[in-house]
Amino acid sequence: MEPVNSNTEVRLTVAQCFRTLTTCTDSKDVIPALQTLHSYLDEGPESTTTSVQRAEFRRAHYTRTLQFLVSNIQADWLHSLTAAQRTELWDGLFLRGPPEQALLVLMEGIGRLRPSTNLDHLVSVTERYLQCGRLADLLWSYCLMAAPCDSPQLRETLLGRIVVLPDLTANRLHLNNKPLFLPQQYYPLLAREMLTVLERTCQALKDGTDCSVTFVAQTLGKVCVHGHSDLVLAVIAPRLSACTRSDMVWRRVCWKLLENVPQRWMESVLTGLVQAVTGFDALGQIIGNLVLTNKQAQFVITHKLLLLQYKYETRILRIVLGYLAADRERRPLLIQVLRSVLQAWANPSAVKHTPLEQQLYVSKALLLSVNLLNDSELQELRSELLQCMLGGMQSHLDSSVVRIRHMGMVVGECLSSRMNIGETKLKFEYDQNEETQELLSLMTPATGDEPEPVNGLDSPQETREVTPSAVSSQNMPGPQPSKTDPDSDLDSDDELTPYDMSGDQEMSKASPPRYLRDCLENLISSDDPVRVELSLRAAESLVRKNAFVAKEISVQLTKVLLHMEDKYHINGFLTLRHATMVALTVIHCIPVTQYLTTEFYSLNYSLRQRLDILEVLALAAQELSKPITEKREPVTSTDGSTAVTPYPIDSPVHWRQVVEKRIQSKTKRLSKCTTQPPATATPNRYAPVAGHFFFPLLRNYDRPQVTFDLLGSDHLVLGRLIHTLGLLMNLAVNAPIATQMGRALLDFVWAVRYHVDQVVRRGVLFAVCSVFLSMPGQNLLLDLSDHLFETRAWLEDVAEGDPDADCRSLAIQSLVLLDKSLKKQLQEPQALSLKS
Repeated sequence: MEPVNSNTEVRLTVAQCFRTLTTCTDSKDVIPALQTLHSYLDEGPESTTTSVQRAEFRRAHYTRTLQFLVSNIQADWLHSLTAAQRTELWDGLFLRGPPEQALLVLMEGIGRLRPSTNLDHLVSVTERYLQCGRLADLLWSYCLMAAPCDSPQLRETLLGRIVVLPDLTANRLHLNNKPLFLPQQYYPLLAREMLTVLERTCQALKDGTDCSVTFVAQTLGKVCVHGHSDLVLAVIAPRLSACTRSDMVWRRVCWKLLENVPQRWMESVLTGLVQAVTGFDALGQIIGNLVLTNKQAQFVITHKLLLLQYKYETRILRIVLGYLAADRERRPLLIQVLRSVLQAWANPSAVKHTPLEQQLYVSKALLLSVNLLNDSELQELRSELLQCMLGGMQSHLDSSVVRIRHMGMVVGECLSSRMNIGETKLKFEYDQNEETQELLSLMTPATGDEPEPVNGLDSPQETREVTPSAVSSQNMPGPQPSKTDPDSDLDSDDELTPYDMSGDQEMSKASPPRYLRDCLENLISSDDPVRVELSLRAAESLVRKNAFVAKEISVQLTKVLLHMEDKYHINGFLTLRHATMVALTVIHCIPVTQYLTTEFYSLNYSLRQRLDILEVLALAAQELSKPITEKREPVTSTDGSTAVTPYPIDSPVHWRQVVEKRIQSKTKRLSKCTTQPPATATPNRYAPVAGHFFFPLLRNYDRPQVTFDLLGSDHLVLGRLIHTLGLLMNLAVNAPIATQMGRALLDFVWAVRYHVDQVVRRGVLFAVCSVFLSMPGQNLLLDLSDHLFETRAWLEDVAEGDPDADCRSLAIQSLVLLDKSLKKQLQEPQALSLKS
């Protein structure tokens, strides 16, 4: 009967204290009541209550007591207490009892009170609650399993209050929020409290006391899934790495901590931990063989971080793959990962439909995985590697994107070098850049926790030591002879400054041609490299200076240049050749354009020649669309009387000019804008001939030739053709034929809008942008009204789901242009009706 009597006595005492605090206003009666409530929280030998009474108070009456205090926070008796009495008696009740109940009551009170001094008082108590380590006491109570047998709903509520405390306080306090409640301070504080609890757990296990880290694991998981893993794990991971390096008890606690993280939160914890640790050794010490026992962890480590997500740095790949290769039991997973990554890299569909950044990420993972294999594993996987390498290289080399081709070349070189296929190794020619150098550097092994060298340099100290000597060696190639050295061979006469001959050029035996027909003859029949080069360099200027002669031989010279090969390795060969053909097209537009557009679909032309035709047409159209800026020489008359202005003193214009100059020279201005004469209107030379550039290129695109299949395998030429058509359309703005060109271009690109090659899709979107920019708004509504809604839906799909970033950007630009044009046209009739 003693427990029953104790429970009744505690309940009656607490009720009497509540009655006293409700009815009395004198501090002489209030203070004893508060001290009585405090007595149930005293644990020392001088406590006036028994352990049974204290346990009953904590179980059944502590939350009621705190809720009573919060509901009476505006009472007169509280304000009659001194600051010291309020801190000790009123605030102390929140800081000495069960921490989980105090936190729930405090957060409930902050959410219920209106902005006032009472709310500020409760916020300050909450701040002291966090500062004095009550969060650690809360977590530790659950580790000792000394907390009451709460329900899952109560535990979930408590986890929510702990994790989202910054959000709750920010939503309630707004600009009056405390710095401690901000995420940048609160979550590192929570991380330090968790570390304190883990240290207590390790010490308790060493002392033979059983503990549970389930609640700490749940807290860690919920914090990470809410997006604060970087703040929390930046504090926890270094400490765990240091403690688990030599202490087995710490390792067991960390392994148990990760095992108890709920499955739905495992991904957030692991991804944050992988980014927070310094190397794969530290990761292995913290999580152990979790990847073998937990399916969710295995999926995240072996699949999601390597094949589904590609936003991480190369360091993360080294950590993940190094972790799998560091232990004998985990190495089978490394083989499994290698097979998956190899299949993803060699998949032709993946090369066409996945973003370029993801392909680069998978290539890095492949090279790192192969580099971690030992000789026996490499020999076992040799046939699979060889088969996938050949197929993957073919898929990458067939791509029209230069970066993807370079990627395939580098990976092929590294794989063949690693497998030692014969004595001869694959070697490709490609431009060395940061991307290719990074891929090549992945074949060098990295240690567990050592930082990787940056750009091939060692530590900053070594860099600082090497740089001055290197600079001095570059600036001073050899010892300089002193003028006062008696052994010097220099005489005083030799101190004269030598003549600078660096700009001299070697005299050529041949002279450049001065006539265009001689230039043509040299290009056709001459076998002298010097004469051919001089003729090619002089061709453009001769064409532009002698327009009459150029028109007579324009088609013949264009044919010669189109079929000309760089047999003598002339510097700037392609540029000189293109410039001359552009000049011929500008001078004699229609015949040359007809020849080039006809030859584009002819037989026995290489892809390079067809690309040259498109480039020449685009450059010529750009030049024709620009205004003519000719500098005319001033006309000088032979009659001296007309060259002089009569009566210069009496001329009013002369007088005004002199005065204006004097005013300008004496006036000080803060800003001065230069007055330019208005631009002279010139005719657009491209508009009348735009159809000759544009429509012949749409003539035979669907007829595959023996050496040319535009809608088949020649994706690069198709993408360049569509881009050229879009450029020709853009240059035809305000031209009468622009509407007809826009309608024809949309009909053409509509059939290939879902092309597998991203270069073709980029060209299609560029062409659509050009149509929206060049066609008048009223023509869009009148002539393309049937296609606008379908075009808009297609652009929205591309903007949301296309794997290529450039395609998504172009689709968004096209949508903006379309909406802007339609909105303008729909508003104009309303404006006209209002004016009428």
